[in-house]
Amino acid sequence: MSEDLHATRGYEVRHRTEYTYEDYVTASYSRACLRPRATGYQRVLSNVIEVSPGADVLTEHTDFWGNYSHYLEVRTRHTVLAVDKTSRVSITWPRVDLDRLNEWTVGSAADAFAARPDAVDTGFLLPSRLVALTPAVRAYAAEHLPRARPLGDALAGVYGLIYGDFTYAKGSTSTTTTLDEILGEKQGVCQDFAHLGCGMLRAAGLPARYVSGYIETTPPPGKPKLAGSDATHAWVSCAVPGGDWVDLDPTNNHFADSRYIVTAWGRDFRDVSPLKGVIFTESGGSKLKVAVDVIPLKDRPAMMGAE
Repeated sequence: MSEDLHATRGYEVRHRTEYTYEDYVTASYSRACLRPRATGYQRVLSNVIEVSPGADVLTEHTDFWGNYSHYLEVRTRHTVLAVDKTSRVSITWPRVDLDRLNEWTVGSAADAFAARPDAVDTGFLLPSRLVALTPAVRAYAAEHLPRARPLGDALAGVYGLIYGDFTYAKGSTSTTTTLDEILGEKQGVCQDFAHLGCGMLRAAGLPARYVSGYIETTPPPGKPKLAGSDATHAWVSCAVPGGDWVDLDPTNNHFADSRYIVTAWGRDFRDVSPLKGVIFTESGGSKLKVAVDVIPLKDRPAMMGAE
């Protein structure tokens, strides 16, 4: 019997960000998205944030998109800054009903949103800094998302197209890589593929948001899962008529399921960066180390390196 990927799952997510500097930092000021958001299919059971050295200020509010945004201020002199987040969530992601979606076409869905500009935030229809709707992006979208194409097939086609046409190449791009560069090089990482998916859908008149979070991964057969071996993940969410959103993952070639943990969403990566800020220092450089564990709650004692 095949595994039911939409059954309820529980996870503990551990995310550690550590900066090591060559000289003392006298003050650090940061913004971060560190707490998963509650959705209709995701329940946040707990969330703990720890900062070392201890934060002089650590506040939380919701941003324009409804994400939890944290402000961190550290005024203790330090050469290492570590931010640890430990979250527990329960997830039951719904199945995508392709037959229902295919009652619409790309064109009729786009027309429905154009006729009701109040139905969804227009920020998810417009270009953004990292999702520029250039002539190349519009041409790519027009070729693969014609107005007459059934909507469900079109959404599945977006993740299948990007998965098939582009090579996953870690380190080949940066947080400022443009969509034209991705189209030209035909390679990138999940962030790039999510940006491209958003660009295609917005160019076709469909609201699309960039989603940041995590996905459960499994080690090779016969190998233990090593602590810190997971990573953050990014994918695309598209609004459909009726008020629902459909999440699709071009990196892994399928719709999202109960292995997906949502932290935040926005127009692009810049809206949902896990940690960014400014420091005061004479240091000539720094090293960044990120360790992520996505642990099924039932597997916590068996996790190699887990406490």
